Amino acid sequence: MAKPIIKVAAVCGSLREGSFHRGLVRAAIQLCQESFKEIQIEQVEINQLPLLNTDLEGQGTFPPAVEAFRQKIKEADSILFASPEYNFSIAAPMKNAIDWASRPPNAWANKAAAIVSTGGNGGGERAQYHLRQVGVFLDLHFINTPLFSLNAFEQPAKFDKDGNLVHAETKERLKGVLLALHEFTLRIRGK
Repeated sequence: MAKPIIKVAAVCGSLREGSFHRGLVRAAIQLCQESFKEIQIEQVEINQLPLLNTDLEGQGTFPPAVEAFRQKIKEADSILFASPEYNFSIAAPMKNAIDWASRPPNAWANKAAAIVSTGGNGGGERAQYHLRQVGVFLDLHFINTPLFSLNAFEQPAKFDKDGNLVHAETKERLKGVLLALHEFTLRIRGK
């Protein structure tokens, strides 16, 4: 029996094209295309979002880039956050995107979510913790395991010069996150 298909919106908190976080999202998309047809991931860009300013809101409307972003979040069954850590917290572009989609009506409400992060020693664990705290207020439901935080600078190399994930063991860990997100999404949706 075929598993139900879920639509995942991938939100990357790094705006840099060659960032390792974008590499994690690209790898997740590729893994799903190759191995998990029941998971469809679309990267939802946040680089066109203006800084949050409620003066830009009309009567029930938002700037066009914000409307498009919010619609993608609403259409998704679940969210995959690729969250860099800056100064022990969530990156500013990620927080800005979260805030825009939380404006009434909250586009994040009652969605399953997972976080992947990479960086130095902690691999982004403090940003993950902060993102989970924000998720409580937003009614986002994060998977608890497996935790995916990666020290990108430890040998062997995890990424190539273009920021693409090349490390086989790390790809297996990423698969575990995707499978857990699929299962948890179906559980939340009552399937």
